[in-house]
Amino acid sequence: MASILPWVFVLGIAAGTMLPTRHWIQWPWSKPISRVNPEDAETVWRRAGNPTIRHPVDVLYTIDGDTFEARVHLLPGQDLVTRVRLRGIDAPELKAQCAKELQLAEAAAEALRALLRQGEVAIYNIGPDKYEGRVVADVATKRTSSVSAALLEGGHARAYNGGHREGWCGTK
Repeated sequence: MASILPWVFVLGIAAGTMLPTRHWIQWPWSKPISRVNPEDAETVWRRAGNPTIRHPVDVLYTIDGDTFEARVHLLPGQDLVTRVRLRGIDAPELKAQCAKELQLAEAAAEALRALLRQGEVAIYNIGPDKYEGRVVADVATKRTSSVSAALLEGGHARAYNGGHREGWCGTK
């Protein structure tokens, strides 16, 4: 029996390194602490005004392939932190149902990060989202007039206008 214990340990370590546990367990240090106040999201979309006016934002971090947290500069001296979901798209979820979805989700999140790193990020056509603490908006950067369109074009997301969403495990 004692000669089996080292092998059990080795197999346990090997199995543990192959599982994508980083997506199952939320460690306190795994992502930045959110600064979102749920009331800020409502304030952002209610005070945004004309849907064509672009409001500059500082991207704090990306959450997944279609959502990021940002500090929105509404008016001089009025900065609010909220989560911004990209209008008109659905990207795969990091809390994946299969390995294929996880791979697609990680690629979509990286594609969104790359687009947002272009700088001069702005949101417009801001509205309420179905989840508290979040707004839905169109997003533009210095070089990309529509981040949603760029993610669709790159195959990292699909069009979504509400309603039932299809899974990602049986597609692509």
